[in-house]
Amino acid sequence: MRYWFLAFLAFFGLALAQKPRVVVATGGVGGVYFYYGTTLAEIWNKAGVAEAQATQTAASIDNLLLLENRTGGGTYYCATVLPDSAYLAYTGGHDRFKDRPAKNVRILFAMYPNYLHIVSREGAGIRVVQDLKGKRVSTGAPGSGTEVEALLLLQAAGLSPRDFAKQERLGAQESANALSEGTIDAFFWSGGLPTGAITELSAALARKGQRIYLLPLDPRSTVVQTFQKRFPGLAGPGVIPKAVYGARIDTPSLAFWNLFVCPASLPEEAAYALTKATFEGLEALRAAVASARDTTLQNAVRFVGGTIPYHEGALRYFREAGALR
Repeated sequence: MRYWFLAFLAFFGLALAQKPRVVVATGGVGGVYFYYGTTLAEIWNKAGVAEAQATQTAASIDNLLLLENRTGGGTYYCATVLPDSAYLAYTGGHDRFKDRPAKNVRILFAMYPNYLHIVSREGAGIRVVQDLKGKRVSTGAPGSGTEVEALLLLQAAGLSPRDFAKQERLGAQESANALSEGTIDAFFWSGGLPTGAITELSAALARKGQRIYLLPLDPRSTVVQTFQKRFPGLAGPGVIPKAVYGARIDTPSLAFWNLFVCPASLPEEAAYALTKATFEGLEALRAAVASARDTTLQNAVRFVGGTIPYHEGALRYFREAGALR
């Protein structure tokens, strides 16, 4: 009986010591999500807090569906997401979540701001959002946060994809390639600075004697003011400096703070350990991803008290670290 009991304790202790299996849903190659999520998985593996792997996806909406539908059996899907996508999914405001809101979503931390890029080239006859009418435009990959933001902004501008000569639904790299090859005239992209695919596009255009052009989203414009009125709190003003992509001028834009989310079912101790390992591994994260310079303890808790709750394990770490009282 004694040996059985000791064996049971040993098995129970081993079960408790097992690392959680975590899949990090990211985005497309060429976008910051992919590199941020891949590096995060490496940090967690090295710290020994999870058996983690990153997977390429169409980004925000796709990621939230994976979190809701694929978490289970000891595997937890965590994800990089845009705040507007997370809000619409959590409240049932997005078509994919209308019948079943994503109530299992919990924030681990806020990451860095995404900037809404509307990318074209000089000489394409596109200077402002309204000029997209009658053009060939990519609105982002299906199921991406970029697509959500593009459609919201077009709505504020009184436009829809039906007003385009042709709509494409491509990710960052595919959109950049299509613009370079001349098969589209412009594309939407929501990403950190710099986004590698757009940096490469700028260089490719320069080799052809052309120059990249980013459409301005001036905070005083009717489009931006209408957007802010219809969708309050989703985005603030931002600027894409001209040096980032070799543009002629600094470009005013909209900034959306990205979230890193996990399921509510992730054990509290695991959420605590993942959050702690992330902020103790910031040097490695920032060395790999320039946008991670904005991943700080102060920024991480900027959505505490908002619509989507934080995971209790993450909150415990932030209290210990002094970011929360």
